[in-house]
Amino acid sequence: MTGGLESEVVDLASALIRRASVTPDDAGCQALLAARLEAAGFAIESLRFNEVDNLWATHGSGSPVLVFLGHTDVVPSGPVEDWASPPFAPAIRDGVLYGRGAADMKSGVAAMTLALEAFVRNAPGHAGTVALLVTSDEEGRSVDGVRRVAEAFVARGQPITWCLVGEPSSQARLGDLIRVGRRGSLSATLTVHGVQGHVAYPEKARNPIHAAAPALAELAATRWDEGNDAFPPTSFQISNLNAGTGAGNVIPGALVARFNFRFGTASTAAGLRERTEACLRRHGLEFSLEWDLSGEPFLTAPGRLRDAVEGAVRARCGIRPQASTGGGTSDGRFIAPLGAEVVELGPVNASIHKVDERVDLAELRALPALYLDIAERLMRPCEAS
Repeated sequence: MTGGLESEVVDLASALIRRASVTPDDAGCQALLAARLEAAGFAIESLRFNEVDNLWATHGSGSPVLVFLGHTDVVPSGPVEDWASPPFAPAIRDGVLYGRGAADMKSGVAAMTLALEAFVRNAPGHAGTVALLVTSDEEGRSVDGVRRVAEAFVARGQPITWCLVGEPSSQARLGDLIRVGRRGSLSATLTVHGVQGHVAYPEKARNPIHAAAPALAELAATRWDEGNDAFPPTSFQISNLNAGTGAGNVIPGALVARFNFRFGTASTAAGLRERTEACLRRHGLEFSLEWDLSGEPFLTAPGRLRDAVEGAVRARCGIRPQASTGGGTSDGRFIAPLGAEVVELGPVNASIHKVDERVDLAELRALPALYLDIAERLMRPCEAS
């Protein structure tokens, strides 16, 4: 049963890597997946928003609803000459598959597709609904991808019970770590307004750099919360700081700072905004502030999905996975607010976004059976009537 999956997953992952789907361009990846799944009996729906393609493929009806979630877009390759082989020409060397997207996350998408095909082949009369949701807007702005799909699902009343995200979560070997939640991400662009002038006449100007420095130092030194059992303390980081005309004798008229909060459930986005703005006002700044909340924190408590994932990893990989909420964000942040349990499980992430991105062939070949095991544990397939 799994022998076919092991050979097919390498072929399908390679076919996806050959398509140069730099975000938000899907480059035909979803059409390839849709053709396969339609042939397997799935209902296919294309949800395109602006330049972004989203594929929603379903089999069965009613609840429970198990969704495998992934993305077909990849980050740019960088200088092609830095790669040992062309980034969009999949290559196998010494038991490793190389190519942009090999780990993040075309191997995961290929494995999820094959697992779903095998699941409905083995249990055509399964209870509930199994589905694949993939987007071409995960590595980019994440505006017209799963975020928009989730809004459409709310409007149409589409429930999701469980969501397994195929992001590369593993650290050293397949299954050693699963993500059971993610921190929220709150970004801001701060403009501190001053008055431009000559450096020799500071009394005729107002230097926004001098004005902003104490406030930024206070924000950087603030202990925003203590975290909790699920999440570390909130992190505040200034990522960009720009001011000046380039001339050494001009006091600038404005300073622009960009910063980001990564926060768990010990704080709220509203609370972080309020405390930040209070600090800026306390320092007497004339400022404007633009906020961007790209996702709230979420946490999946122990339950059916975590039990299924952990049981499958123990059975297939021979290890007990560590449950983590670390790392950045994923599209799971848009699905969790729908009331779904969300867990991330995928290949080793050591090479993601790097030159010579890669996935170990042995682990790639094991991935479809691992996903299939999880689906079977959750859906309890019944015989066709």
